[in-house]
Amino acid sequence: MNRRFEYLNSILKHAMIYVNIKMIHMKKLISILAVTVCLAGIMLSSCQSAGEKVENAETKLQEAKKDVEEANRNLFIARQDSITEYQLFKRKYDEKIIAHNKIIADFKARIATEKYENKATYEKKLAELEQKNTDLKRVLDEYKNEKQNNWEFFKAEFTKDMNKLSEAFNDLVNNIK
Repeated sequence: MNRRFEYLNSILKHAMIYVNIKMIHMKKLISILAVTVCLAGIMLSSCQSAGEKVENAETKLQEAKKDVEEANRNLFIARQDSITEYQLFKRKYDEKIIAHNKIIADFKARIATEKYENKATYEKKLAELEQKNTDLKRVLDEYKNEKQNNWEFFKAEFTKDMNKLSEAFNDLVNNIK
């Protein structure tokens, strides 16, 4: 009986070892299967179908088109504002140029009828001022409003030059005796 007992005991040990080996394999298999299922789930949830990709691309395209349209509208409005500002500026300084032309005509008539000792000097100074007035008129008429920075610079320089010319006219008229 002892021998049978040992035999049964050895069979039992082998069966336990076999079961343990099978359980280890089963645990590995279940673990691998669980990891595979998790990975597959993650991959499937993060992947988009071709249809979804197309829809997303079309949505982004529509948004980009709207952005471009809005930018074009803003550019158009900015250009219109700039053109309007230029037209107001031009009108203001055209009026000053016309006023200068009137001063020139009045001053020419005045020195023509009077007998001034410095008539030649006045005529020369008047011719210089008339030329500057004509040059400023030409610059104002030929200005092309291309960039905002250029416009601001042009406006500042032109205003400065026009103010100097106006002062020169005032000095000439006020210095005549």
